[in-house]
Amino acid sequence: MTVVPVTKVLTQGIGEADLRSIDVYRKRGGYEQWTRALASLTSEQVMEYADKSGLRGRGGAGFPTGRKWSFLPKVEKPRYLVCNCDEAEPGTFKDRMLIENAPHLVLEGMLLGAYGIGSHHAFIYIRGEFKEGHRVFSRALEEARAAGLVGKNVRKSGYDIEVTVHRGAGAYICGEETGLLNSLEGKRGEPRLKPPFPAVEGLYGMPTVVNNVETLAYLVPILARGLEWFAAAGTERSKGYKIVSVSGHVQRPGNYEVPLGTPVRELLELAGGLRPERTLKAIQPGGGSSACIFEEQLDLPYDYESLAKAGTMLGSGAMVVFDDTTDFVRAAYNLVRFYAHESCGQCTPCREGGHWLELVLERFTQGRGLRGDLEMLHRVSAAITGINLCPLGDSIEPFLKSVLVRFPEAFEARLAGE
Repeated sequence: MTVVPVTKVLTQGIGEADLRSIDVYRKRGGYEQWTRALASLTSEQVMEYADKSGLRGRGGAGFPTGRKWSFLPKVEKPRYLVCNCDEAEPGTFKDRMLIENAPHLVLEGMLLGAYGIGSHHAFIYIRGEFKEGHRVFSRALEEARAAGLVGKNVRKSGYDIEVTVHRGAGAYICGEETGLLNSLEGKRGEPRLKPPFPAVEGLYGMPTVVNNVETLAYLVPILARGLEWFAAAGTERSKGYKIVSVSGHVQRPGNYEVPLGTPVRELLELAGGLRPERTLKAIQPGGGSSACIFEEQLDLPYDYESLAKAGTMLGSGAMVVFDDTTDFVRAAYNLVRFYAHESCGQCTPCREGGHWLELVLERFTQGRGLRGDLEMLHRVSAAITGINLCPLGDSIEPFLKSVLVRFPEAFEARLAGE
C-alpha cells in the first residue's frame, strides 16, 4: 500500500498538545493573527484574505467565503457573524473534533471573521448533542475573555466584540442556515423562504453571515501564512485544504486533512484501506446527502468540481465506505428513515414523500416489496427533489437512487413471493 502523506494545518497539534489551554495555544502562536488584525489590518483587508485565498465554505455548499461576505449591504445597521456548529450530516465529525480539541483556533477564526465583516457580535450555534464540545468551547471563551481578547476595546484597539455560545436542541434541520437563525432567535427551527437571504435580513432581521466551523478556522493559517500559500494548494477552483471524515468499512476511521484534489483512492489508503479479505462496493464521498461512487471511480480527485461532474458532491467532507458485507436495502432504509424523521414538516414533498419512501423501504427490509415499488422508488425520490425550501428534501434521493441503479438485484431479492 502506498504511504500517503497527511497534511496538518487545522489538525496541527491535535493529539500532541493540550490545545484546549489558552497558554498552550498562545505559545504555539495562537491569537497572534487576531492581535495583528486589530493593530494593523482593516476589515477590508481581512475580507480580501478570505476572498483572494479562494477559501470556500466547508459546511456543504462550497460557496466562496469572500463573495458571501461581500453580499452584506453597506447600511448603518448591526451585522452579525454566526458560526454553524450544528454538525449532524451522517458521516461527518470534523467540526466536533475542532471544537473539542482546538477551541481557541475556532474562536480566533470567529473573531477574525467578525472583524472581516465589521461585526461586533458573533454567535456559535453548537449541536445539542455536543455536550463536551459546548463545555470545552465555553471554557475557552472564558479564558479568552479573561485575557482581554474578547469584550470592550480589545487590546486597546477601540474595537468591541462580544461572543455568544448557543446550544441547539438536537435537530438536523438547524444545520440549514435559516433554520439555525430561527432556532437562535428562539423560534421553531425551520427554514425560511429566500429571498431575503441572511446577508440582507438574517439574525434579528439584521445583515448576517453564517459560516461553518472549519471555514472560519482556516482564516487563522491563511492570515499567518498568506493567501498565496492557501491558494497554491488544491485545484484551480477548489483551493486549499480540507478535513475529510472517513468512516465505514475501513481499518482506521478518522479525520484526515488533505489538499483538495487528492484522489479518493489516497483518502481510502490514509484510512488504512478496507478490512482484510473484503472488496469495495461503494463510497459516499460527501456524507449521507451524496450519491455513491464506485470502484472504477477511485481515481476521482476529491474536489467540488470533479465530484459534481461525476454526479455526486463533496458536501461537508464525509467519506463513508461500504464493502461487500453491506446490505444496501437496509442501508437505504436507514438513511431515508433518518431524513424522514428529521424533516421539519414545513414542505409537503419532503414531509409526505420522505415518509412514504420510508414505509416502502421498510417493506423491502422485511421481504415484502412489490414489483411496482421499484419504479415508484425511482419516481417519488426524483419528484420530491428541487421543490422544497431547503436541501433536506433533496438529500433523500441521491444515495437511494445510486444504489437502486447499481444494485437492483439487492432490491429484487426482497420482493414478496419472488
